[in-house]
Amino acid sequence: MALKVAAMAGLNVAGPFTVSSGASIETGLGFSDTTAIAGCKLQGWQSKRAVLFKTKAQSTPSVQCSGSGVSNGVPPAWPGRAVGEEVVKRNGPKPISLLGSTGSIGTQTLDIVAENPDRFKVVALAAGSNVTLLADQVKRFKPSLVAIRNEALAAELREAIADVYPKPEIMVGEEGTIEVARHPEAVTVVTGIVGCAGLKPTVAAIEAGKDIALANKETLIAGGPYVLPLAKKHGIKILPADSEHSAIFQCIQGLPEGGLRRIILTASGGAFRDWPVEKLKEVKVADALKHPNWSMGRKITVDSATLMNKGLEVIEAHYLFGVDYDDIDIVIHPQSIIHSMIETQDSSVLAQLGWPDMRLPILYTMSWPERIHCSEVTWPRLNFTKMGDLTFKVPDRAKYPSMNLSYAAGRAGGTMTGVLSAANERAVELFLDHKIGYLDIVSVIEKTCDKHRAELVLRPSLEEIVHYDSWARQYASEVGGKTGSKTPIAA
Repeated sequence: MALKVAAMAGLNVAGPFTVSSGASIETGLGFSDTTAIAGCKLQGWQSKRAVLFKTKAQSTPSVQCSGSGVSNGVPPAWPGRAVGEEVVKRNGPKPISLLGSTGSIGTQTLDIVAENPDRFKVVALAAGSNVTLLADQVKRFKPSLVAIRNEALAAELREAIADVYPKPEIMVGEEGTIEVARHPEAVTVVTGIVGCAGLKPTVAAIEAGKDIALANKETLIAGGPYVLPLAKKHGIKILPADSEHSAIFQCIQGLPEGGLRRIILTASGGAFRDWPVEKLKEVKVADALKHPNWSMGRKITVDSATLMNKGLEVIEAHYLFGVDYDDIDIVIHPQSIIHSMIETQDSSVLAQLGWPDMRLPILYTMSWPERIHCSEVTWPRLNFTKMGDLTFKVPDRAKYPSMNLSYAAGRAGGTMTGVLSAANERAVELFLDHKIGYLDIVSVIEKTCDKHRAELVLRPSLEEIVHYDSWARQYASEVGGKTGSKTPIAA
C-alpha cells in the first residue's frame, strides 16, 4: 500500500515504510518528501509535541487523505469568503500607523498617503536604521510618534528633525515599535517589517483593537497558530497586503459560504525561470537579484528565484482563507498580470489582474471595503491590447525544491512553518554574503526543519514562536558554515 501510494506520487522511496491501521511508521524519506505523497498527511501527534514520521499504535489509519481545513483548529482570518461591510463615511482621513516606514512596503504606503491626503493620515512611524529617510518622512507626514529600532541612532534622528514643529515623540528599540503599533489614534496598522521582528508589534496592535494591513509574512507563517485566535478574540480584521493574497481576497468578496474550491497562486518564476537546472550551480548573487518583473528588496527577490516566496505564500493562504494544502496550487505565470485566482465549487475561475505594482494591494487593504479612484498618470490602467499573451506552466520541482519543503512544513503545522521561514531568511543572508552557494539555500533550510521535527510544538505560545525563530536562525548558521561551498563571485 505504502509503496503504491508513493509510486503514484513519483517518489523514490527509501527505507522501510508501512501504512496500516494501528501501525507505527518508520521512513527513510527526507523531510520535504512527505508533501508529494498524493496530498496525504502522516498522522500520529503525541500530545503537544510531535515527531513527524513516527506514530504510536492507534485505532485509526495512519494515513488520511481527506481535506482537514486549517491545522489544529486555528480559525482562518477569512474562511473562504469575505462580506464587505457597509461603508461608513469617515469624518476626516483614516489615521494609520506604519511599521517599517523606510522599507519597500513602507515607502509605497507613504506614496499612497501623499496622493490621498483626504483619505489617510500618518499618526506614527517605525523604522530600523535609515535615519536620513526617516527624518524626511517625519518632515513630510508630521506623525505624533516616531520609533527607531537602532537605539544608537536616536540622537542623530533628533538632530535631523530639530526644525520640525510640532516635534514628535521619539522612542527606540522594540518597545518603541510596539508603541507605534498600538498608537491610540490609529485605526489600521500597516505591517511592513521583515521577519519575526514584526510579530510582537503586530500582536500588540491586535490586542489594542487595530485592523492589520498585513505585509509581514511571518505574522501568519510563524505566528498563525497564536495570532489568528487572538485576532478572532479581539474582533479585528487581518487584510492581506501582498499581491497574491490581496488578489484572492478580492476574488472571494461576496462568495457564498462553502463556495471556494481551490486557490491558484501565480508565480513569475523568478530570475532563473528560463535557466536549465544544470546551470544553477553557477548562480552568482547578482544573477539572483535580477527579477524579470518586480522591483523588490534583495531578500524577497532571492526568495522569488528559489520559489520559496511562493511556498511561504501557500502557508499564508492556508491560514488566511482556511483552505487545505491539497487545494492550493502554484502555477508559473511569467507576465505577472494575473496575481492569483480562485476556483469555485461550480468550476468557475475568478482572477484579479493588474500591472505588477505593489501599491494596488496595499491601497486595497488600507481602504477596504471601499475602492478609491486613482490617477491614470501615477496608476496606469491595464490595457489588454498592450499586455500581450498570458502564459502558464507547471513549476519544475527539480528547479524549485522549496515547493516540496514548504508544503511539508505547512502540513506539519505548529512551529515548523516558523522554523522554515527563519531558516530561509538566514540561508538567504548567507547566500547574499557569499558564504554559501545558491543551491545550498534549500539544503540548509531542509536540514534545519529536519532537526526541528523532535521538538515541534503544534499550538505554540508567543514565547515559543520567538524561541524557535531564534533557534532556527542559529542552527541554519551552523549548517551553512559546514557546507564548504561559496557563491561564485563575478570578476
